[in-house]
Amino acid sequence: MSVALIGTLTYWFFYVMDPYILSWQCLNRPIVVAPILGLLLGDFHTGIIMGASLESIFMGISAIGGSVPADALSASIVAVCYTVLTGSDVETGLAIALPIGTVMASLSSIFLSVSSALAPYWERLAVSGKPGSFLAQNLVFSGLIYPLPNVIIIFLGIAYGVTGLNQALNALPAFFMTGLTAASSMMVAVGFAILISMIWSKEVASFFFVGYIMAKILKMDSLSIAIIGAAIAITMFFYEKQLIDMKNMRVAAEQKPSEEEEDFF
Repeated sequence: MSVALIGTLTYWFFYVMDPYILSWQCLNRPIVVAPILGLLLGDFHTGIIMGASLESIFMGISAIGGSVPADALSASIVAVCYTVLTGSDVETGLAIALPIGTVMASLSSIFLSVSSALAPYWERLAVSGKPGSFLAQNLVFSGLIYPLPNVIIIFLGIAYGVTGLNQALNALPAFFMTGLTAASSMMVAVGFAILISMIWSKEVASFFFVGYIMAKILKMDSLSIAIIGAAIAITMFFYEKQLIDMKNMRVAAEQKPSEEEEDFF
């Protein structure tokens, strides 16, 4: 029960703070939420591993048009709590994360459609010219009313559903769990593939193959590759910034004589 309470309060805190209070600061991303929740539950190591893996899965998933992406925040909360409570391996927790996030996103869309019926009320309140009342009620609804359905579902799911889910998974045959573990490992690759498909261009294609050679042939670890990549990115940033500054200076120098000529006449 204490794990369910900690997980639910963590979900509520990040749900309210980002984006309602602090705007969108990426605080509700798995790479932030999972380590903090793992620390609160006494298993920081699992939180870090799951945070990085879950972020890899949800990194390229975004809301485009009318699509409703999987809820990364609720998926991270439930997956970390499940792994810590049951002592399961990280792969099993990752395997259940995406289905949970998809279900929570569908439920959230239903709740949002219901809350949209309050739009006329908010319009009348705004027209009434009472900014203090409008702000106070907005804070109450954003901090308490809107997240309440998700908070209840997550609390009940962690408190009473984790044990049943663990029993169901333990009852599955070994080959099914092996496939589930393989699928969870593949989801990380799928997440990166979705992200790469969004930023892929001929200008950055060479870096993909360089990274592959560094990881597979040279057997370099991820941290070393990340540091080298960050150094290259920073160098390219300042180089392009210098080119832009030089171009702006040249344009300003070309415009200055014409302005002086106009002033003379």
